Amino acid sequence: MTVAVETGRWQLDPTASTVGLRHKTMWGLVTVKGTFTRVGGTGEVRPDGSATGAVTLDAASLDTKNAKRDVHLRSADFFDAERHPEITFTVRGADRLDDDTVRVAGQLTVRGVSRPLSLTARLTGVSAGALTLETEFGVDREQFDMGWNQLGMIRGLTTITAALRFTRAAD
Repeated sequence: MTVAVETGRWQLDPTASTVGLRHKTMWGLVTVKGTFTRVGGTGEVRPDGSATGAVTLDAASLDTKNAKRDVHLRSADFFDAERHPEITFTVRGADRLDDDTVRVAGQLTVRGVSRPLSLTARLTGVSAGALTLETEFGVDREQFDMGWNQLGMIRGLTTITAALRFTRAAD
């Protein structure tokens, strides 16, 4: 049985949401993992069930538990956080495929470069006042002008994982 998602405006709960990444480096021998500690977002579910919205990450908030690496990731070699402080995924549309699956189409902007991105998310909790979406997808960092790759150490896609909890916004 499909549980209806309430129409109206929704606000991301940053204390109950996580966005992380992982990427193989050192020629595939080491997996670097990190979490964005500052996230925000809003959404709107329309009466026809479609949705729009945006999720924003503070690029400088990426924490990989290695201060030297984090400084390098914030530099112009990677996120260039000083010139491009936000990473944004703008949702152009979201359609429920079945009980717990949502197809999301939007645009990802990193370092001022925007690319279309479609992904599948799972609704892992739905009530009148809250909903949680979980997703995992790959991103080619070179599409966002992050081509730094000393000695060819970094290969493949960066995996993004997100668990986003939204609560109903007061009208």
